[in-house]
Amino acid sequence: MGGDDRVGGGTVTEPEVRDIGMGMAPETRRQQIVKLCWTLVYLLYMAYAVADLVSGDHTVWATVLGWLGLAAFLTPYLYLVLSRRPRGQHLAVWQWAALGWLYVLAVTLSLTLGQAWLMLFVYVTITSGVLLPFRLAARAVVAVSMSLLGAGLLLHANGWLLTGLVLPSLLGGGAMMGVSQMGRTMRELRAARETVAHLAANEERLRLARDLHDLLGHSLSLITLKSELAGRMLPDKPEEAARQVADIERVSRQALVDVREAVSGFRRPTLAVELAGVRTALHTAGVEAEIAPALQQPVTTAHPGLGAEQEGALAWALREAVTNVVRHSGASACELSLDEVWEADETRYLRLEIADDGRGPARGHHAGNGLSGLEERLVLSGGRLETGPSRRGGFAVRAYVPLRAVQDRPITEPSRPQC
Repeated sequence: MGGDDRVGGGTVTEPEVRDIGMGMAPETRRQQIVKLCWTLVYLLYMAYAVADLVSGDHTVWATVLGWLGLAAFLTPYLYLVLSRRPRGQHLAVWQWAALGWLYVLAVTLSLTLGQAWLMLFVYVTITSGVLLPFRLAARAVVAVSMSLLGAGLLLHANGWLLTGLVLPSLLGGGAMMGVSQMGRTMRELRAARETVAHLAANEERLRLARDLHDLLGHSLSLITLKSELAGRMLPDKPEEAARQVADIERVSRQALVDVREAVSGFRRPTLAVELAGVRTALHTAGVEAEIAPALQQPVTTAHPGLGAEQEGALAWALREAVTNVVRHSGASACELSLDEVWEADETRYLRLEIADDGRGPARGHHAGNGLSGLEERLVLSGGRLETGPSRRGGFAVRAYVPLRAVQDRPITEPSRPQC
């Protein structure tokens, strides 16, 4: 889909919603703000150094060098933490150099300016947890925390101060190790899921190829044989040749029907399969899915009047609507419901509704290519499509397909509207 089917307006350039964490480069303004907020939480420890510099306890030169040292520490720290972690197990030379520079500055400034600067070691452990592989990061966090303890003892720092710095150093470094490991695991899972989807698509292609071979192999062989036979009979036995030609026509028509059924079966989705897919899509996008119990039951059992073509149209509607929610709505919650309704002409319909609490339709919106194609698919199955604002203030898509009359249907039908 090239455009925003929710508003039918211009092209949407905002990337799909993705998780963001330490060691992952932000790709949108929202991700930049979220990551910066996480980083600013740890910058609160800089209050120790800033308070020491403005206290007036140092000479003018010491204060100036202290501010320069603080800037020389913060610049590489923020760049290392906010930039993308390398995908491999090895850091670049400049990253090792920057990490070593942070450690040297932490030792130097602490021993020259006093115990208030011991908090710089906390940032060294955080950077180590973000950048280094898990096992190496664990050793680095412990080593830097022990350096913090040793420098504190040399400076005769207060015990409570040391405890208040050593514990955050260990816990902060460990937390960043966990976040980085989680990010790596999520990337691996995403890659594995894409691989599984690719393999499943290949398997379906192979299945379709096998089905077409089995369907057409016999039919085409028979057509070839009967064509040759009709050609030999044509001069002397025109009536026999005509019967062979009639057989060729019959076999050809049946082969065409078989191919259409095979292709239709290959392309027609089901609600159960699509529901599993949209659960994953909404969860990955951070959208809370509120799925009605009726959608989680076998749809052909709960609604025996639903035909295969109609179910396929609803499955396409579910896929298209949830795709628009994930890509364009900016919603935090999405409600999926399925129920039966009676129309004024006493026709019974199955209605699928997807409603979100996102931005809602723009003024003067019109359907994009995706929703237009979906509307055509529903019309071909005897149904219709409705779109508009939802009760939640966002956007709602309602797909209707007709239900066939079932003779032995139990008396659980919804009450008809009273005129």
